[in-house]
Amino acid sequence: MFKSWCSFFVGLLCSFCYWISDRQARSMPCGFWPRSHPRLGWYGKCKHELLVEACRLYSKFSARPSSIEAIPTIIEKAVRSSIYGRPGACYVDIPADFVNLEVNANSIKYVECCMPPPVSMAETSAVRMAASVIRNAKQPLLVIGKGAAYARAEESIRKLVEQCKLPFLPTPMGKGVVPDNHPNCVRAARSRALQFADVIVLFGARLNWILHFGLPPRYQPDVKFIQVDICAEELGNNVRPAVTLLGDINAVTKQLLEQFDKTPWQYPPESTWWKTLREKMKSNEAASKELASKISLPMNYYTVFYHVQEQLPRDCFVVSEGANTMDIGRTVLQNYLPRHRLDAGTFGTMGVGLGFAIAAALVAKDRHPGQRVICVEGDSAFGFSGMEVETICRYNLPIILLVVNNNGIYQGVDASSWKEMLNFREAAAMAPPFCLLPNSHYEQVMTAFGGNGYFVQTPEELRKSLRQSLADTAKPSLINIMIEPQAMRKAQDFHWLTRSNM
Repeated sequence: MFKSWCSFFVGLLCSFCYWISDRQARSMPCGFWPRSHPRLGWYGKCKHELLVEACRLYSKFSARPSSIEAIPTIIEKAVRSSIYGRPGACYVDIPADFVNLEVNANSIKYVECCMPPPVSMAETSAVRMAASVIRNAKQPLLVIGKGAAYARAEESIRKLVEQCKLPFLPTPMGKGVVPDNHPNCVRAARSRALQFADVIVLFGARLNWILHFGLPPRYQPDVKFIQVDICAEELGNNVRPAVTLLGDINAVTKQLLEQFDKTPWQYPPESTWWKTLREKMKSNEAASKELASKISLPMNYYTVFYHVQEQLPRDCFVVSEGANTMDIGRTVLQNYLPRHRLDAGTFGTMGVGLGFAIAAALVAKDRHPGQRVICVEGDSAFGFSGMEVETICRYNLPIILLVVNNNGIYQGVDASSWKEMLNFREAAAMAPPFCLLPNSHYEQVMTAFGGNGYFVQTPEELRKSLRQSLADTAKPSLINIMIEPQAMRKAQDFHWLTRSNM
């Protein structure tokens, strides 16, 4: 629980560093917490020293100023630590008794804002080797991770994709670095692309569970990985790479482009590899379209996301968390701009969605007036932090919450099945732990605080409520979307990609 709470807190406050300056807009969050905040329920110096130490496990820098005079120095170091090297969260615990404490202004030593992050570049010999490996690839693939988004490498990576005619695959938060609708995007053939590629270039993507650790049978045993990362400790994790390019991803991509400028090269668009990928993409897209076109009720995931995608503004921020809701949603909901998708991330931590949405709405209000924030939640995920709806309404943030409600975690049961179960024994003894109360009216949480709430069961109701929510820029909205409790992903190629019935 502590880990989930800490992750939620960091997400909720991640807008702070974006407000400091345009330069710090590149940063990850710095979290600040007063020492005697009532939600902690912990009091005393000893307890808060433990909190600072505990947060050190999840952040790049964790500290509590010993005096008011020390605050500027601590804040400068927190901001600098958050944006230098691999971006990461920082935690600063400011004692509440500092708020009313008076000190001599002359005793405060103000610290200037830190310099922009230094730009590091890969060794020239390694860049030449990487370019050579790519040229000799029979079935190449670029994997664009969230590190590329942090590095603001979208222009250089897009140029590399288009100049060399290479297929690419975005990771969840790497979506939008190159638009999802780009002709070289092979996300609709993700499994096939990963399994049969012989050379994979990782741009700020880690070989963790999201990418199946880079191991067979998900990949070819002899696949060659080229890792591009700013973090030296990440190079060689789980798989020994053929080439490592340590440095700022934007700078390293430009180095690769220089190599291909010296000796122009393009991967043949008519190759067998491209033909294989395009056939698989066409097949998968047809299967998804067939599911989306089903007119039976309750709706399935694909029907919901198809109608949502039709109306979403191209520049909106998409926040998502959940199980099937997040997994299926990222295959249908497209991103056209970098850093416009936030989800549960590497650790799959539930409870961060509404905090991310609040932070994104505040940043959008300050920097991109008019841009909408769409928060797509599973019903279980919404339960972790649903009362943040009060925060959304308190600050009148025009966030649109979509709760995809299947009455459970992964799967639930319908109202009649629930009632039938209760005829045998009470819910505490009879109901499966993954089942939630059927047909819960989550939209009433929003209306209770003054926002707009919609309970929808059909595509027509969904389209109408989303259209009204997008038109209303003065109030937040929550659309509670009822779907088939047993709805699942479309059939997958491999058993580990399809969750069996619980």
